[in-house]
Amino acid sequence: MHILITTDTVGGVWTYTQELVTGLLSGGHRITVASFGRLPSPEQMSWVNSQAGLDYRPTEYRLEWMEVAAADIEESKQFLKMLVEEVQPDVLHLSQYCYGDLAIDKPKIVVAHSDVVSWWMSVHGKEPEESAWLRWYKSTVSNGLRGADAVVAPSRWMLQMLGQHYGLHAQSLVVHNARTAELFSAETRKDDIAVTVGRLWDEGKNVSLLLRQEFSFSDNVAIPIHVAGPCEGPQFRSDSLAEKLIHRPGIHFAGELSQAQIVELLARASVYIATSCYEPFGLAPLEAALSGCALLLNDIPSFHELWDDAALYFQHNDSADLAHKLRYLKENPDVREKYGRLAYQTARKKFSPQRMTAEYECLYQNVAFTEKVL
Repeated sequence: MHILITTDTVGGVWTYTQELVTGLLSGGHRITVASFGRLPSPEQMSWVNSQAGLDYRPTEYRLEWMEVAAADIEESKQFLKMLVEEVQPDVLHLSQYCYGDLAIDKPKIVVAHSDVVSWWMSVHGKEPEESAWLRWYKSTVSNGLRGADAVVAPSRWMLQMLGQHYGLHAQSLVVHNARTAELFSAETRKDDIAVTVGRLWDEGKNVSLLLRQEFSFSDNVAIPIHVAGPCEGPQFRSDSLAEKLIHRPGIHFAGELSQAQIVELLARASVYIATSCYEPFGLAPLEAALSGCALLLNDIPSFHELWDDAALYFQHNDSADLAHKLRYLKENPDVREKYGRLAYQTARKKFSPQRMTAEYECLYQNVAFTEKVL
């Protein structure tokens, strides 16, 4: 089959796309990828150039969650319609809601990676205030979901959020995200360090939670925490948060790292801390699990759904309990190693690229066959 996949170059959607496209190309499918948000980085282009036969079309069109995006969305819709006319794919796999209502005679799958309203509620505990932009955004998401032949989310929780805030009318299902285990090392000797990886400019990653508690390790009991992540996003900067992390005892701020550097850091770490208060899936915990780290996760529904008893949880947004659980893992290396094994086994079993690719292949066949019957 020929699949046209849309992605963005800003966050984890690109990593998700890499895994899926690699699997689909290996399965003999023809793939066209169109990216939005900003032009790809050299590291991203290195992957593109490694994929024989991949037809890649980069753009800088704004994403639907960005401010002042309406004009870009309309222009990008015309771009996508012309691309569909040119390459004639069998199925459209859309990682943005706004293209779900494209007026084209092709089956469309919309994948829900996140959304503004559920993000806002998780971060602020209430719905965002009404505004012209929010009305436009809600309408854009609702219309995109209504126009899709199928809607996919990486967790049941994310599907529930879509139904609650926008309504779901199409076939909907969960397909878990995935990472290739061979890209990570679970055999490296572990050091007494904890790691967290997240965009500092994204309040949903909740990295500021680490500033609400002293993580000093002067007593040689607590584990020093290494924090990695960019300060600058498409519309936001978090320089003040980075400055505070740099000067906080017990915390080592590494800034933005390459994928190879993250792999090396996770291989050394014995514990991965997920501070996120909003996480429809969470690729970083998965990468940590494949690196043999014990997972210490914020108590949010999606983490429980995905990791169940394979992780240790600290009370929701409670930095004191986070420090307590981190000390517990330090003082009990057998428990720490047990959770590392459980996380690794769960990651290999539930979140493999082979499973993800097969589930999407089945869905492509389903929507393409249904379209032909109709």
